[in-house]
Amino acid sequence: MIKAVVNGFLGQMGQVVSNQIINRDDMELVGGIDRNADTYKGDIKVYKALSDLHDDCDVIIDFSHPSSLDDLLNYAKANKSALVIGTTGYKEKEMQKLNEASKEIPIFYSANMSLGINLLLSLVSKTASVLGEDFDIEIIEKHHNKKLDAPSGTAYMIANKINEVFDNNKVYTFGRNAKTHKRSPKEIGIHAVRGGTIVGEHNVLFAGLDETLEIKHSASSKNVFAKGALTATQFIVKKSNGLFNMDDIINQSK
Repeated sequence: MIKAVVNGFLGQMGQVVSNQIINRDDMELVGGIDRNADTYKGDIKVYKALSDLHDDCDVIIDFSHPSSLDDLLNYAKANKSALVIGTTGYKEKEMQKLNEASKEIPIFYSANMSLGINLLLSLVSKTASVLGEDFDIEIIEKHHNKKLDAPSGTAYMIANKINEVFDNNKVYTFGRNAKTHKRSPKEIGIHAVRGGTIVGEHNVLFAGLDETLEIKHSASSKNVFAKGALTATQFIVKKSNGLFNMDDIINQSK
C-alpha cells in the first residue's frame, strides 16, 4: 500500500488526484496540505504546512505553486519521501533545485502528466526533424480562465522539445502584438488563450509552402492528469533517487 500526501489538496487538481487515490486499493491518502486548510470540513487530515505533517508517507504528490518548492524539497529530504510534481511555472532556478535534491531523493517532474501529451512531444520532435527549416512552427495553447501562468508549462515543453532538434537555435516569440516586421525563420511562435472552463488544449502548427500540418491534443477532464500522476507515483516509489519524467515511463513500456 502506497501512502500518499497531496500538496495543494484543495486546488482543482489536488481534489481530482485525492479522489482517485481514495478509490484505489493500492494507495492510501494519509493527508493533505493546503494553505486554506481551515476551510476544509471533510474527513481527510489537512494541514496548512508540510511542517505540520507527522504521518508517515511514501510519496508527496504536488499540484500547488512554485513558491512552495523549498518547503517541499526540505520536507522530502528530511523524511526520505518520494515526490511527484505536476506544478507548473518553474523557472531555471527551480529546476536546478530539483536536480540537486534528486541526488538524495527520487523526484518525478512533469509540467503535464498526460500520457497523450508526452506522446505528442515525441511526434513533434520527429516532425520537426523531418520538415526541418522549410516549415514555420507555431504553438497555440488554450486553458480555463483561472489558470495563472501563461504560456502554459506544456507549451514550453513542446517548444523546448522542438528546439532541441534545431540545436536550440530557435527563439520564442510570445504573441505578435505591435510587431511591425515579418516573421523570422528562427521563430517558434507561442500563443496563450484563456477562457471558460477549457481543461487544456495544445495545437502545434507546421506551416510550409502550400501545405500545413497540425498536431493537436485536447484534454476533456483533469482525470487524465490525475491518472498520469498516479502512474508516476507507482513508478517513483520504486526508485532510491534521481530525477525522472514521463519519458522514463514511456520508454519502460517499450
